[in-house]
Parts: sequence; C-alpha cells; structure tokens
Amino acid sequence: MALELVAESLIHSYNGHRALDDVSLSVPAGTVTALVGESGSGKTTLLRSFNRLVEPQRGTVTIGGADVRNEQPELLRRRLGYVPQHGGLLPHWSVRRNVALVPRLSGIGSPETMGDEALRQVGLEPHTYGDRLPHELSGGQRQRVALARAFAARQQVVLLDEPFGALDAISRSEAHQAFERVRRERGFTALLVTHDLAEAARLADHVVVMRDGKVEQAGRIHDLQHSPATSYVKQLFDQARAGHAALGRYDT
Repeated sequence: MALELVAESLIHSYNGHRALDDVSLSVPAGTVTALVGESGSGKTTLLRSFNRLVEPQRGTVTIGGADVRNEQPELLRRRLGYVPQHGGLLPHWSVRRNVALVPRLSGIGSPETMGDEALRQVGLEPHTYGDRLPHELSGGQRQRVALARAFAARQQVVLLDEPFGALDAISRSEAHQAFERVRRERGFTALLVTHDLAEAARLADHVVVMRDGKVEQAGRIHDLQHSPATSYVKQLFDQARAGHAALGRYDT
C-alpha cells in the first residue's frame, strides 16, 4: 500500500542561506510529484527531508501520517527507496549484491530472489547482468540498477534526486520506460527532483516549481503551462518550449 508524503512549513538554512523558506508539500499516495527549478532552489533539500538526510530546523515531515523524526534514520531509509544523482552503487559489489542489499538488511523474503525480480522489472536479466560490477555497465544500465535497488524490498515510497540527468538521450528514454513500467506494477509513491520540465511532464502526476527556497506554483503540468501563477513560472515554460520540442507532446 502506497503512502502519502506531507511536509508542513519547513524552514532550513545553510550558513545563513535559507534553502527552505516555509515550504509545504503534499504528495498523494500512489502518485508521482516532480520538483523542478534552477540549482539552489531547494529541491534536493526538500527531497532529503523525507529520509532525514536533511533535518529541517522547523516544520514537520510525515510519511503515511507518521512523523519521520519518531523513527531511527537507518530504519527509515531502509523502507524508503532512494536514487541519488549518480546511482550510489557500491563499486566493488556485483549488481545482484547491490540490488539485494536492502532486502538483506530488512530481513524480508529471499534477498536474491527479490533482487532478481527487481532487475527483471527494469529490463536487466539477472543471468546476464547480475555478476557484473557497476563499472562494467553503461550509465543507463547503472541507473536502472539503482532504480531496482530502490524498490527491491517493496518500498512504498521512492525518492529520486535527478537520477536521469547525466544520461544520453537513448539511455534516458530507456530509464524513463523502466521507471514507468515499475511504477505501474508496484504502485509506489514517488518524489522526483529534475531540471527538465519535459521529463517532469512525462513521469509525474503533479509538478512543484521551486525558486529561492519557496514554492512558486504547484499543480498539473497543463495547468502550470497554461495558467502560470508568476512570471518566473511563465519564463520557465517559455524556456522549456524553446529548448524541448518534446514538451508539447505532454500538453494535454
């Protein structure tokens, strides 16, 4: 069963700079929300508030109605999938061992069986890729392995911090397809950080535009595109249309 994510009135600063300035967010259970905006807008800080890699100085964060501060960080992170920008795979571990890590730590089911199932769901056959090391894979394959690790223990929430940004167009499309397929089959709740509005439009149900630690506008991509609440949101979509003809494909 998927879980709702809620952040209420978060405030957090780094060296006097306010990365989150009274930010609130709600991600309905079973949906995908994309956080978009320029570098330094607070996207990653907000994402990491949910797995306690960031501890906001004020405000509350809940998952399924439970305050994350009431759970040990290590146990919380085991039940949340997390895909960092460059995958975060352990370089000296095989693909199979990387993917089976969380099921093994959680003590549920057969770690190898669960890991192999997750690999198949992202389009990587265990008998072909399972014994390889991360450096023996392409960038797109490594990110798909990282995605498989993020839900191998049947996590109900997956956090993704620009996981596809460094990939070439073909690898990125393959990773998008894997994510969409897994989402349909697993039904988890996901929060995705991305700079790419076309990617957000393809993968997410809702989009949240952030700027200078604040939420500029939140809603469906169509609503933001056609009824921008601020000049910044309008500029963001104008630039996206100029740079990404693909954005028009998701204008529904």
